[in-house]
Amino acid sequence: MASVKDVARMAGVSFMTVSRALNTPGKVHQETLTKIRQAVETLGYVPNLSARKIRGGHSCGKTIGVFALDTATTPFAVDMQLSLERTARENGWNIFIINVFETPPSPQIIDLMLSYQPDGIIFSTMQLRIVEIPQVLRSLPLVLSNCISSEPGVACYIPDDAEGQYQAVRQVLNRGYRRPLCINLPQSNLAWEERQEGLVRALTEAGLSAVDVPQYSLSTDDAYGETVVALEQQLRGSKGKPVFDLLICGNDRIALVAYQYLLGRGLRIPVDVAVLGYDNMIGVAELFYPPLSTVQLPYYEMGRRAAQHVIESRDEPTIHRVTCPLVERESW
Repeated sequence: MASVKDVARMAGVSFMTVSRALNTPGKVHQETLTKIRQAVETLGYVPNLSARKIRGGHSCGKTIGVFALDTATTPFAVDMQLSLERTARENGWNIFIINVFETPPSPQIIDLMLSYQPDGIIFSTMQLRIVEIPQVLRSLPLVLSNCISSEPGVACYIPDDAEGQYQAVRQVLNRGYRRPLCINLPQSNLAWEERQEGLVRALTEAGLSAVDVPQYSLSTDDAYGETVVALEQQLRGSKGKPVFDLLICGNDRIALVAYQYLLGRGLRIPVDVAVLGYDNMIGVAELFYPPLSTVQLPYYEMGRRAAQHVIESRDEPTIHRVTCPLVERESW
């Protein structure tokens, strides 16, 4: 990795001249500044923000470095990055985000992050998953948001999927529905087990046997084909109203496919079939007709709590579950 000395050598100036160019460019002659900028670009030099902290004490504030695996580029999860930045600013901290496309991040990406000398690290993901955290990052205050460390001893903020599913199914069953059909996430999805736990608890509490409730777990995240097959099997031979009065979907994508199919069969939502989703996809769930009742994945709150964890130097290296609120609309 290039250093200030490398930049100075290539530009043919002193170390102090490079320092002035980076920190107070208005005090450097334009011709010299151009040479230094060309050297910076050629060498790929990344300024070390810790030097600025030393020069100005804590006037620049402390910083949180964020590894963003899909969360900064996916509209359904961008709320997490917004909450991280807002929480940091409200507390006088800075934040910088590096998008990553693999886990663990490559050594080059880790070196880039550490060159900024962050005071804490947050690793965020769009979909709940287990991630491997390189040992070099564990030397800093470290928090995971919407993911779980493959090794213990790391603070993780994740959705409380079991309680979210339980509360949602409990409320819809309290409306009088008694013949549910479930089309679930793939069992390989980390959220599947917890949502099953919440589902079974709500069914049992309502006096329904989970064994007798028809359930389909998709084999992949491609919801279209298998959702249609599951619905066709349940509707085969039915005349008029279907045998199920409630469709519980593993996520809003499954619900979207189900809506198209059910409405195409002439069934009315919620008159003939009530539908419950999960995730509350931003800009999508409320556009269903009728609008979809679903469970909110707490991206914003997970980001806020993760940032607060770093800022307040909390010593709670465990898994913290964040409430998933029900969003009631008109599909039941």
